[in-house]
Amino acid sequence: MRPNGLARAAVRFKPASFAGTFVALMMSALIVTACGILLETGVRASVPPERYANAPVVAAADQYEYVVTGSGEDREEEAVPLPDTARVDAGLAARAAEVSGVAAAVPDFTFPVRAADPGTTSQGRELAAAGRAFTAHGWGSHVFTGAALTAGSAPRTGEVVLDAGTAGPAKVAVGDTVALDTAAGQRDFRVAGVAEAGPAESARSTGTAQALAWFSDAEAATLAGHPGKADAVAVLAKPGVGADALAASVERALAGSGAQVRTGDDRGAVEDPGLGYAKETLFGLGGSFGGIATIVAVFTAAGTVALSVSQRAREFALLRAVGATPRQIRRAVASEALLVAPLAGIVGCLPGVGLAYWWFGQLQDRGAVPEAVRVHVSWVPLLVAVAVGLLTALGAGWAAGRRPARIRPGQALSEASAERLRPGVVRTVLGIGALVGGTFLTGLSAGSTGDDAAGASLGVVMCFMLAVALLGPPVARLCAGLFGLPLRAAGPAGALAAANSGTNARRLASAITPIVLAMAFASTLVFMHTSESHIADEQLRAGITADHVVTDPAGLPVDAAARAARAPGVEAAVGLLNTQVLVPVGSGEFSSLQGAAAQGVTGTGAELAKVQDLDVREGSLDRLGEGRIAIDRTLANSADVGVGDRLPLYLPDGTKSAPEIVAVYGRGLGLATVTLDRASLAGHVSSGFDSTLLVRGGSGRSLAALGEVTDASGFATERSLDAKLGAWSNNTMAGVLGGFAAIAAVNTLVMTVLDRRRELGTLRLVGSTRRQVLGMLRWESLLVSTVGVVLGSAIAAATLVPMMRGTTGESPYVPPLIYGSFVAAAGGLALLAVTLPARAALRRWS
Repeated sequence: MRPNGLARAAVRFKPASFAGTFVALMMSALIVTACGILLETGVRASVPPERYANAPVVAAADQYEYVVTGSGEDREEEAVPLPDTARVDAGLAARAAEVSGVAAAVPDFTFPVRAADPGTTSQGRELAAAGRAFTAHGWGSHVFTGAALTAGSAPRTGEVVLDAGTAGPAKVAVGDTVALDTAAGQRDFRVAGVAEAGPAESARSTGTAQALAWFSDAEAATLAGHPGKADAVAVLAKPGVGADALAASVERALAGSGAQVRTGDDRGAVEDPGLGYAKETLFGLGGSFGGIATIVAVFTAAGTVALSVSQRAREFALLRAVGATPRQIRRAVASEALLVAPLAGIVGCLPGVGLAYWWFGQLQDRGAVPEAVRVHVSWVPLLVAVAVGLLTALGAGWAAGRRPARIRPGQALSEASAERLRPGVVRTVLGIGALVGGTFLTGLSAGSTGDDAAGASLGVVMCFMLAVALLGPPVARLCAGLFGLPLRAAGPAGALAAANSGTNARRLASAITPIVLAMAFASTLVFMHTSESHIADEQLRAGITADHVVTDPAGLPVDAAARAARAPGVEAAVGLLNTQVLVPVGSGEFSSLQGAAAQGVTGTGAELAKVQDLDVREGSLDRLGEGRIAIDRTLANSADVGVGDRLPLYLPDGTKSAPEIVAVYGRGLGLATVTLDRASLAGHVSSGFDSTLLVRGGSGRSLAALGEVTDASGFATERSLDAKLGAWSNNTMAGVLGGFAAIAAVNTLVMTVLDRRRELGTLRLVGSTRRQVLGMLRWESLLVSTVGVVLGSAIAAATLVPMMRGTTGESPYVPPLIYGSFVAAAGGLALLAVTLPARAALRRWS
């Protein structure tokens, strides 16, 4: 009667039940491990410096904006990465140069320039053919990048140095004149020299040749569009001066300037601003989604452990009848967990590491994470995964075994022979509470926008799922009675399936819950995106009224709009610079910074109305200009502002602004959430070139020299393809959660069928044919999958309908083919999970 002996015997003689428990705990460890690794990678993510590798100290602006909520001990600070690069005063280089131990302090600039219209000069034509886009720097950076002249001299004002890889094929020599487009306009520059890029700049090209240009430091800031501003200040040390000591001295000299002094790998974050967004992405996957995935994994594994324990209620009752004490029963259950959970956790960690590497690699391939960032795997997430599985098994086993261990032996035998109809009071109260919580969050989701609405929607799913699990037996009994009516008309097999389902509601609930889970989560995540994409695509197609759309990956010429306006037959030509701004929304503890897509308009509001229909609801675009903007109605609702109000916001580089709202429109999801004049963005973005040119009238042939020309439909198709790529992460999350829940459903159904081998044998002994028994099981699997799909779809609808109406004013868009595949997958998995083990169990009765 030793508990360890009981546990070993149970594992030995009930392998099917424990195999199911092992699979559930292994899958939970897999999920926890993968999400934990992504979270830890986000915490530790860094980019080794390349451009600044030879500059031990770098001074740069903080690339985050902060939202502070609460006060005192409840004070919390949220860091939100800026959409573009924040810059420092270029004059700080002179202050840093005066510090003892500093060999040189160089203001650094990185900005794009373009080969201008080649005109009639052979140099212009060759240069445009060799490479239209250049990455430009100040020549002073050569002291730490290693760039070296091979011909000519350093550039002065009005001069440029080109890299040898571009100058050679373009047949451009020292003394020639080239026309370049810059943020300051199109200018002619004398080629002062030709240089070989240094190792740091070659490394940044990631193996792909890039065209480089260098200008004088005095002129670079103006050409970049940020007069008096530098991306950073690189500080070089004198021989024998350590980086830490130099950093401390420079920090004291620059105190109060707003510049942050960086050393070590922190320098890499300055030259690669994508690191901030990468950290945010990894935090979101490993933290927010990881938390939900962990809860789902624990929730599902706990249900499987509880099912395993409840399936052995008869054995526990017999043990109690022959003298086992409640303490011995509880210790036996705990020992079973100790035998199964650690091994399952360790086995699950291995594929979990593989999933994390695959997921991380996919994010890098899609540009969400810089190539230099590496996955960080330590013992922490692995230990957490094993510990979570063990605690889940112990907790679920204790909860499931508490009643058979506590009640009298005679009562235990009685309950083991027939299902207890009355649900527990605590379970019922908690289930009703979860139901009320889900209803409350549904209303909250309807009044939220953006990320808040998505977060609330996942809360709705969790609450309703918890309600289904806790209220499972009465819900299953109700569904069995409702859906069992048509089954009774399907012959003896159907009638037997209906009777079985009504009598064994707990077993039915155990099988239904994972299917509900898979259906609810997959539908919510996938159809949330399909709805947004469908509405955005409709708005984009309706909103672009231009006849021609001109784009160029390197940016359009600075005079593209003016040149297009001069083309024959053109009625209007408006350039758009697409970027993002940060807008404070909410108040008090619920305040946050929301990223909003913005378009800077080259032209007047009246001209914009000729090529773009924003669906203005209030106000007018006529007053659009400096200090006056138009916003989408969803942003107006979330920020609680309207026409005539001022909207506090942060421009792409973090500069604060409070423009007046002159119009509120309805097509922000497909076009842009914020519309402002192009001049308001000047000096606050890294690229001074428009992203898109909208043209009314004229012919596409006359615009071909400006970039790639398409019509509104073609442009909408390209944007839709980009949106589909952006949906990959959402679909992957749906696949992870839905796949896990589907495996859990199959696992539960197999455990249930194998536990019914005695019942199936009895049916064969009393005269039922093999075909009738399999038919009964097929009807049961149909009932299980139907109930699971209906409940899961209802939870998804309760989540999506208010959320989409609250954020877009539209109903969710559910592609029939995708929904049909979800239904077919649920039905097919349930059928296979029931019939395959049933066939094996019936072989001995053939």
